[in-house]
Amino acid sequence: MYRLAASIRKNDNVVVLTGRDRGKRGRVLRVLPTKTRVIVEGVNFVKRHTKANPQRNVKGGIVERESAVHASNVQLVCPECGAPTRVGHKRLDDGTRVRVCRKCHGVVDK
Repeated sequence: MYRLAASIRKNDNVVVLTGRDRGKRGRVLRVLPTKTRVIVEGVNFVKRHTKANPQRNVKGGIVERESAVHASNVQLVCPECGAPTRVGHKRLDDGTRVRVCRKCHGVVDK
């Protein structure tokens, strides 16, 4: 099973590995751990036909929005080296557990 919670989190920068949006980079807007999916900003747009709802101030028509991408199809971008990388884990001296880049061994968590 793919370990989503440990590797990709909200507000991480990721790159899409497969599909029609391959190569695009974006920020993770939402993580769906039960479905092992993530919603990435500017990636995998779908059209939704919405009905107008004046009470909620929603206009009707065709709305484009981001849809979920499987978490195995995105890869974390290291903030230090800027390259797509796998995620490792390391325990610091103060006991906190952080994610690290497998390429440059830099800490991903702020």
